Amino acid sequence: MTERNGTETAVTVRGLVKHYGETKALDGVDLDVRQGTVLGVLGPNGAGKTTLVRVLSTLIRPDAGTAWVAGYDVLTQPRQLRRVIGLTGQYASVDESLSGRENLYMIGRLLDLSRKDARARADELLERFSLTEAAKRPAKGYSGGMRRRLDLAASMIGRPAVLYLDEPTTGLDPRTRKEVWAEVRSMVAEGATVLLTTQYMEEAEQLADELAVIDRGRVIAGGRVDELKAKVGGRTLQIRPADPSVLTAMAAVLGAGAVPDQEAGVLNVPILSDEQLTEVVGALGARGFAIAGIGTHLPSLDEVFMAVTGQKTSLGNPAEPAEKELAA
Repeated sequence: MTERNGTETAVTVRGLVKHYGETKALDGVDLDVRQGTVLGVLGPNGAGKTTLVRVLSTLIRPDAGTAWVAGYDVLTQPRQLRRVIGLTGQYASVDESLSGRENLYMIGRLLDLSRKDARARADELLERFSLTEAAKRPAKGYSGGMRRRLDLAASMIGRPAVLYLDEPTTGLDPRTRKEVWAEVRSMVAEGATVLLTTQYMEEAEQLADELAVIDRGRVIAGGRVDELKAKVGGRTLQIRPADPSVLTAMAAVLGAGAVPDQEAGVLNVPILSDEQLTEVVGALGARGFAIAGIGTHLPSLDEVFMAVTGQKTSLGNPAEPAEKELAA
């Protein structure tokens, strides 16, 4: 582990570069993931997210830069590193000819667990992921959601210190997606560190302690969710008058920027400070407008994504295959 401002980091990346011909999949990426937290990595298709995961999991070598994971150098200590990480890719990588229990037992043995420990760990995870009833069935008969849960269980066999989740809920129904979220939270509560790539904004907000937005192989924004929202657009003050018919008149008092929402019955006013909020409410009170309620909200994560990348999110749509990202 390394330290950042007195806090231990489980993943440290500096100047990571990876080219595919003329394409710069990674173009000088810097990242820090604090131990015991979830870093959400957002970006459009082709941004470099999957390439980053592949480098950090020792599947491919970078052309330049350095990276340390759980205290190990990705380039010089790959064998040691593989024993303390887990990886769930965009598509389940289970052996369809084996049963769920056999898949987990096999991975446990490959990680040098004893036969007894591998069986115990497999049964523990089958129970945890609600797969016990299907444990003896071949994985080829599993639904997509069951395969995804089995794949996630497989990545946890060795109790990894760092877990990479590369768009883990792509194609899952809302119920199964929430089950996966619950397991991720449990893993973090047990001390694991998670690097999560996703294109689901709700997923990022639900799970991530911090975010990094990648575009064209570079990190273009980062920080806590509320920090990114504040940087992009400040807050919007929503004022609900006692009489909805005065919305237009209220907007005229405040001038440019105040936008009445007749359907919702509120006046939306962008504000940059608490002082401005007080001024706006005071100005309306001085003109005799009765206010039934006020509230504020930050920009949505979708709006943040669009603001920093210039692209709309693919929220709710399956992600493109990793191979397309490499060729993009």
